[in-house]
Amino acid sequence: MPQIPGRGVAAERIGGYVYGTIVVLATMIEGEEAFRLEKGHVALVVLMTTIVFWLAHVYAHTLAESVKRDRRVNRRDVLAIAHREGSIVEAAVLPVSMLVLGKLGVFTLHTAVWLGVACGIAVLVAQGIRYARIEHLGPLATLAIAGLNLGIGLVLVGLKIFVGHH
Repeated sequence: MPQIPGRGVAAERIGGYVYGTIVVLATMIEGEEAFRLEKGHVALVVLMTTIVFWLAHVYAHTLAESVKRDRRVNRRDVLAIAHREGSIVEAAVLPVSMLVLGKLGVFTLHTAVWLGVACGIAVLVAQGIRYARIEHLGPLATLAIAGLNLGIGLVLVGLKIFVGHH
């Protein structure tokens, strides 16, 4: 089957959005409980955790590319990997924005976290639909993939509820 231009990069970015969103949701859920009195700390912890995971991915993929190509990667290669993996950090933008609005007093921390969770779940569903479109899947398969991503988000919501009650 012929390679679709940009298809590999699109796949990697979808993976980054899904992975980044899961990191964001998990960190946000735990962070709300840990930093109840310090609203801004949740946003900072989520953002810093996401950046650390992004850097780890860039480093790991740089090593892998070096081995795969049987040569050291150059600056341009590293920048391309950093851009491709940037969707991990981009996944944090909407949820962290909600947390910042909470810090600014627009919402309570509790509401800001729930809005951040809703944004994260929306990103998961959107990336499932994006994947299905790239793969030219039919409506049922698209629904299944989006539903699976929604299910991952709902498991994290269940975790949030469980952690909040214990």
